[in-house]
Amino acid sequence: MIRQLTAEALGTALLLIGVVGSGIMGETLASGNVALALLANAIATGCILYAIITTLGPISGAHFNPAVTLAFYLRGEIGPLRGIAYVLVQIAGAILGVWLAHLMFDLPIMQTSSTLHRTGIAQWSSEIIAMFGLLFVIFGGIASRPDAVPTLVALYITGAYWYTSSTSFANPAVTIARALSDTFAGIYPGHVAMFIVMQIIGVFVAHLILRPLFRSEDDW
Repeated sequence: MIRQLTAEALGTALLLIGVVGSGIMGETLASGNVALALLANAIATGCILYAIITTLGPISGAHFNPAVTLAFYLRGEIGPLRGIAYVLVQIAGAILGVWLAHLMFDLPIMQTSSTLHRTGIAQWSSEIIAMFGLLFVIFGGIASRPDAVPTLVALYITGAYWYTSSTSFANPAVTIARALSDTFAGIYPGHVAMFIVMQIIGVFVAHLILRPLFRSEDDW
């Protein structure tokens, strides 16, 4: 259990270092070109996801996401105590990752996002769709090509940065942590709650649709 919790905390921290750090670097080097900064942010996030899922997946399952942990709980594949422990270390790891990204770029470690407002039906619906799509590739990959799951998740999130108006947070721990960064990847703290609500709705929609869709023939 200690190894699993360490893997979840470490993986989520590395994910946020990748998300926030690449956002800072991309915005700095893009000289105001937001599309170029987002492209750099998306590619870096996809790369770090592939790396951490491949290396830490065999230890903890590589959730790095309270919503993914909830989805596995609904499927009966993780118990409530382990699930709660996963969520707590994921959130702690995410916050630590943001702070380390700030440290690397010589920014104030403790800060909150004050300018990046992400709200409204367009972005809320994007989070439902982004969450559904993430679980689609995870459980679809497990059902058909388990070895391809790291690649599937990395490619999906890279693409979802671009086809969702919210830039696909799709992760409550990531959402909370990004509120603590007044950088390119930030989110205004007052908008965090609705993002998380939409992500949880996405989990339940995915559970209703994907559980029967990817059921094995032995379960029929």
